[in-house]
Amino acid sequence: MPRCINRAWAALLPLLLLVAGCSVGPSQRPAVAYHDSEQQIAPAPQPPKPQPVPPLGSAPSDSLSWQDCTDQTRTELGALPPGMTFSCARLLSTLDAPEAPERGTARNSLIRTGAGKVPLVVVGDVGGEPGTTFAARLATQLPPEIRNTFDIVGMDRRGTGESEPADCVPPQQREQVMGFDPRATERAQLDQLLDSVLKASQECLLKLDERLQAYDTWRTASDLEELRLELGVPRLHAIGRGEAGRLLTTYAERYPNSVGRFVIDGAPDPTRDSMGQAEYQAQAAEQTFDVFANDCASRGCPLGPNPRQAVTDLVERARTAPLPAPGTSVPAGRVTRALLQALADRNAWPALADALAAGTRGDGTRLAELSAPLVTPQGVNPPWFDGDLITSCNDTTLRVPPQRSSELAQDWVGRFPLFGGIAAQRVVWCGSWPVPQQPLPSPRRADLPPIPVITTAHDPRSLALGTDHLAAELPTGVAMRWQGAGHGAIARSSCVTDAVSRFLVQGVVPTEGMACPE
Repeated sequence: MPRCINRAWAALLPLLLLVAGCSVGPSQRPAVAYHDSEQQIAPAPQPPKPQPVPPLGSAPSDSLSWQDCTDQTRTELGALPPGMTFSCARLLSTLDAPEAPERGTARNSLIRTGAGKVPLVVVGDVGGEPGTTFAARLATQLPPEIRNTFDIVGMDRRGTGESEPADCVPPQQREQVMGFDPRATERAQLDQLLDSVLKASQECLLKLDERLQAYDTWRTASDLEELRLELGVPRLHAIGRGEAGRLLTTYAERYPNSVGRFVIDGAPDPTRDSMGQAEYQAQAAEQTFDVFANDCASRGCPLGPNPRQAVTDLVERARTAPLPAPGTSVPAGRVTRALLQALADRNAWPALADALAAGTRGDGTRLAELSAPLVTPQGVNPPWFDGDLITSCNDTTLRVPPQRSSELAQDWVGRFPLFGGIAAQRVVWCGSWPVPQQPLPSPRRADLPPIPVITTAHDPRSLALGTDHLAAELPTGVAMRWQGAGHGAIARSSCVTDAVSRFLVQGVVPTEGMACPE
């Protein structure tokens, strides 16, 4: 017998909802006083000064049950640095939020490593590799002074990895959405995508019921607070890469007195809605591809003298004839998504060029491998798409009508030929999704400690201008810039990594606007 669906959600699911507007309230400025014919204007209240860099804190009284998981981590990552070990645990957190515990609990998967006694939590993009994997991988690349000072802790965010994953989208719909034609712009074509997403969301609602709305960044911030409490530390020290920068700013708005030494390594633009952010992501990916193409050509690229034309031809070919690969095929959408995935790691660019060159010869094997984590389980980890879909749609209040989606697709495909189409598709994903009850807060608190915000010049997922906007909007943000390419600068730029290490270990705030060469 099928599970009962929450009636309010079932009614909302097939509808396109409009965002309610808001208006500015009346001014609260004090009245102007006059004395002896001179106008006396009360001075404007000054914002509070940033707090000093918090101390690292004393050794925590950890209440979690950790078990060795070094072998499993080695299987996932490959060779580990000599002597490095890992342990894993589960965090039992309140499903909705600590202040509303009646809705049950969730289990978050954790990993830790390091010789220090102070926890440093590392979180990454909800649409990327699971947080425990990302944290473990980053830990192997961090300098000894960080590993010797901190216990590096990673967490699979809600609905991802082993944190009660949102593995709810039927495989057929997952393949259809991830492989959808990146150059489709007509209303009838996008309606097919919307139908696939609608079926996916309906199935997720059936499987998850009211838990579905609990997978979002607002509530994940409360998971971090519960993690802090379980670790027994007065303040949370953390690194957030990419979209996880929004998680850290949300945490800071909700729990300002718990903020320790935070570092944000690339992030979405807080001044733009989800549509604007998708446009920025398309622009960022196009710019990063140009850097990849120039790098490829300079190395005697297997894609020939014009890599952009070679890849454009490959995508066009895959639109009508998906590339064969063992056990599957690679349509145009997955070619583009494989490209986007691999652009994030500059060290992987030679392998990416080889995979694309193989695709031009009719072999989609390597491109299928690059995009496989999006659509198929990888060991114990579920496909990445499900958690990305649910969290991103729960995080945004914007719902774009189908006709507007078609207009966006036509515009963006024209301006961003490789990545504009899949960026417009992200907007379509949420068209029939219920509007969240709790919008994410803007970064506005001026009473926080200094927070370094790192911009990468050519990041395929975070436009440099958008991360600069976060540094400017965050009252205590300290802008840093790396002139390199890839997703995230920490552990890729020695200049950035040294500055971050001094901040985390010694409490030395980077110079505002410091720039690191490629």
